[in-house]
Amino acid sequence: MKKMGTVLLGFAALIGLTACGSGDENSSDASAEDKVIKVAAQAPPMTDVVEVAAEEAEEDGWDIEMVQVNDNVAYNDMVSSEEADASFAQHKPFMEDYNEENDTNLVDIQPIYDAKVGFYSEDYDEIDEIPDGTTVAIPNDVSNEGRALAILEEQGLIKLKEGAGKNGTLKDVEENPKDFEWMSVDLLNLAEAYSEPDVSLVYDYPTYIEKIGLKPTDALFLEDDVDSRFSIQLVAREDNKDSGKIKALEKAMTSDRVRSFLEDEHSDTLIPSF
Repeated sequence: MKKMGTVLLGFAALIGLTACGSGDENSSDASAEDKVIKVAAQAPPMTDVVEVAAEEAEEDGWDIEMVQVNDNVAYNDMVSSEEADASFAQHKPFMEDYNEENDTNLVDIQPIYDAKVGFYSEDYDEIDEIPDGTTVAIPNDVSNEGRALAILEEQGLIKLKEGAGKNGTLKDVEENPKDFEWMSVDLLNLAEAYSEPDVSLVYDYPTYIEKIGLKPTDALFLEDDVDSRFSIQLVAREDNKDSGKIKALEKAMTSDRVRSFLEDEHSDTLIPSF
């Protein structure tokens, strides 16, 4: 019975093509295109997660097409300009900063994982060994700068203005007992600061510190108080957040297959957040 149904469907389609010509061909192409979900991502493990989600989505008839970019702007530009349906590369505060700076309407859809972030030191194994007057490398974007400073405060190395928390900036540093000098560096280039002379502490994510052979277990200290706002998020636009494509993508990204991948392959660098 199933085989007959397939044959009849093919015959009906053939009649439709004969009657309507190339017009129906274009309609068929458009229908196929509607099942393609274009996702912009930057680097592993974000790209790996998208690939695993694509396997899951394929079983529901969706084709996830990943576009890999090499900076921290392109993926947001692609989504906001409708070149991509969604992105998977950032946390919510970073997205909010982009919206404010570019007058865009990106929205967070679903947190996927929390990266284990912290500070690394090439020369020192204990916090007490860190010398006075040394240089500390931190991100130069506002959202990640605040997170880095909050981690230093957790360790008692600085004190921020009351209420600053992870929204703090260098201007909010009220007490700096070790007289740290600050080196503000683009997030993508922080790993290079690790071997810089006079730099004793470098903040970084597992994704970026891995390129010099380090992982969170090598950190001098990691973030203690994990804030869910900094979970790496699936991001879309206000105008497509409720679309079938985004719902299908969210389902695939929060599947047991993706969770197992995160737990089995990346437990040393991240924690699933769904």
